[in-house]
Amino acid sequence: MRRLTLRGRLTLLYGGLFMVAGVVLLGVTYALFTANLGQKYQVIVKGTYLSPSGTASTPPRPDQAYVLNKDGALLTGSDAERVMDEQREQVRQAAIKSLLTQGSVALVLVGGLAAGFGWLVAGRVLAPLHRVTDTARRIALTPSALHERIALKGPDDEVKNLADAFDTMVERLDHSFDGQRRFVANASHELRTPLTLGRALVEVAMHRRTASADVKELGESLLTINTRHEQLIEGLLILADSEKQLTAVYPVNLADVVAHVTAQLATEAAAVGVELIRGPGEAPTRGDALLLERLVHNLVENGIRHNLPSGERWVRVISKTADDCVQIVVTNTGPEIPPYEVESLFKPFYRLGAERLVSAKGAGLGLSIVRSVTEAHAGTVTALPREGGGLQVTVTLPLDPA
Repeated sequence: MRRLTLRGRLTLLYGGLFMVAGVVLLGVTYALFTANLGQKYQVIVKGTYLSPSGTASTPPRPDQAYVLNKDGALLTGSDAERVMDEQREQVRQAAIKSLLTQGSVALVLVGGLAAGFGWLVAGRVLAPLHRVTDTARRIALTPSALHERIALKGPDDEVKNLADAFDTMVERLDHSFDGQRRFVANASHELRTPLTLGRALVEVAMHRRTASADVKELGESLLTINTRHEQLIEGLLILADSEKQLTAVYPVNLADVVAHVTAQLATEAAAVGVELIRGPGEAPTRGDALLLERLVHNLVENGIRHNLPSGERWVRVISKTADDCVQIVVTNTGPEIPPYEVESLFKPFYRLGAERLVSAKGAGLGLSIVRSVTEAHAGTVTALPREGGGLQVTVTLPLDPA
């Protein structure tokens, strides 16, 4: 059952309080009205009256109440009192009926107007809260939106204090994440120099004419380790770059990206016996072409490297347009993946069955970079285990309106 919104609850509260106050007011009015009508008044007429014949004469008793019936006959004593009581009761019933009927109708109409005005007032009061909610949702879905601020204008009340506190929190988070990205990027750049120097020294030692077989074997091992570390550094740099806010975006057709990436990786796929199936379809979007190329490259490369050791082995890459978005779908054969492990594959350095670290298959940052690039382009990425083994990864990005 869907919960009633705060605006709806406030409207019901306003309308309910008004209706309760109106019912109480109507009840008090009814009590006073009936009490007033319930009083009995003695009608005493002194002087003359007109007889049925039209002549003026003195009533039987000057201090006695009297009435004339519809035939013009003079009624006095108990008869006159009875007729007056009947008329008084008729007037009382008519007045009460009119009060309850017309008062209830007026109460319902005014209550409806009060509820309508309460709905408008509640919407105006809650509008700043909606801005806070919308901003928080955008930041939660797109970490690159941490630069956004509410900057609420208006009186210094509780709602503005809440918005200002939220802006302060987001600003501190933005500075924190930005500092973290700068640290990763700077550390990665600093590590590149010793790695390059180490590679050069190893290669020099290996290629000396006096180098023994043991030295050459050791050099090959050191170069392999150095290559893995270089992959890690490159992955960290790409991850840091992909988490930045995109300052310049251009039209990109993902079909061209798919064709380019599959052509690049065709040799690697053929070398390990993996069939690369390409299905490029028109998929125009806007973004950073280099980051989008890295996204597709990582997906296809993961599909090739994390495949079956033998048997049917393939990777299928499809780009397509679906409604108001474009998609890249990469499916591959491979080992069975438990559904509860799929989300963990997007964590940095996570490996299925082993947490760390760099191996011959990569640095463990492939899908982390995919998610980061996707979120930087205001998109989403999902992964599902394929029946029979393997994985299907779907990246959804906004369609280029042009």
